[in-house]
Amino acid sequence: MSAKAYWGDLWRHRELLLFLAWRDILVRYKQTVIGVSWVLIRPLLTMMILTVVFGRIANLSSGDVPYAILVFTGLLPWFYFSNATAESSNSLVINGNLLSKVYFPRMIVPASTVLVGAVDFVVSISVLVLLMLWYGIDPNWKLLLIPLLGFWVGLLSLGIGLLFSALTVRYRDFRHIVPFMLQLGIYASPVGYSTALIPAQWAPLYYLNPIAGIIDAFRWAIIGQVPSLYGIVSSLIITVSFLLVGLIYFRAAESRFADDI
Repeated sequence: MSAKAYWGDLWRHRELLLFLAWRDILVRYKQTVIGVSWVLIRPLLTMMILTVVFGRIANLSSGDVPYAILVFTGLLPWFYFSNATAESSNSLVINGNLLSKVYFPRMIVPASTVLVGAVDFVVSISVLVLLMLWYGIDPNWKLLLIPLLGFWVGLLSLGIGLLFSALTVRYRDFRHIVPFMLQLGIYASPVGYSTALIPAQWAPLYYLNPIAGIIDAFRWAIIGQVPSLYGIVSSLIITVSFLLVGLIYFRAAESRFADDI
């Protein structure tokens, strides 16, 4: 199938994308006592733990902003990225029965999990607003960039998810590798601390982590913390690279999915 025909087919199946996303949202919170409130509880509890560990015990600096706000501005993109990447990377294997029975563009499956993460991201923004009001931080026009920055996180997650979902179908080791890397990633990313603490000589290596530059951008938009231009540009380049590599590999491997699963 030509690229033009494939993208046209993908557009014709857009309602399936929304259906799968809605199904995943319902399944995630089915038979839970507090339901969707988990979207709010997880980042809040994580924020409190990281604030105590890095802000009180390690006594790291947060500049002139409360440490809890510094942490939450890192958790906002991190939870979206980590959840969307983990779920999308495993999505084809989980939906193996669907793939073997019905034809549709397989890219819809990992894309739907990223869309679910976007819904959680939007809900988490409400917590950010409440925290800003609690700590007396005045909103500014740069907050309007948060949806655009969230879209950036979604593109990065989609690129990585397309690549690893296709790899996971062929090599099931990635079902263990991706969650493990994400567990380490929260410490290797500036979630619980500021990138201002990273020594200059380590910055080029540090910003090979694409979410680091994105977190910098979020903190600039929310609390005015000056970002690293190198980090922003590096994250943009790596995001585009993952998206292109993910799309190319996914399309090349797509015809084998039903057999491999």
